[in-house]
Amino acid sequence: MMKAALVALMLFSCAKTPSVPAPPPQPQPEAAGPRVTFPDGFVVHAEVVADDELRARGLMFRDHLRPGTGMLFVFPEDGDYPFWMKNTIIPLDMIWIDANRKIAAIAHEAQPCKVENCPNYPPNAIARYVLEVAGGVAKEHALKVGDVLRFEGTENVIAR
Repeated sequence: MMKAALVALMLFSCAKTPSVPAPPPQPQPEAAGPRVTFPDGFVVHAEVVADDELRARGLMFRDHLRPGTGMLFVFPEDGDYPFWMKNTIIPLDMIWIDANRKIAAIAHEAQPCKVENCPNYPPNAIARYVLEVAGGVAKEHALKVGDVLRFEGTENVIAR
């Protein structure tokens, strides 16, 4: 009887695995990819569109933008590029940016358009890029014409 109890105790002891502490949480690497940084340090992770087909579609039919994300339109040359909100479901801020990464114009809280003939938002300024972010982001970060933005991860983008 004693022998059976000893064997049972040994089996029980062997079956138990020592508890191993979980490894400490690792810091998450900063998301790679194109980024636009505002003067206050806020980073927008940008989906880049650099050809006519993608620029024409833009953010149409999307029902949300995750915080800290947007779309960067890249044009092959400087120009006065009006935008519209046709088939766009969410309000957007449109930020026109010149070749030196300086804000040339801002349209705050452009509203979705559900009719056939949507109005244009002309910047009345020369730009090379347009950054679209969720409505209210430009105001929240106190962006203004003349502010310089920092681009990262866009060096290999070729606009067509």
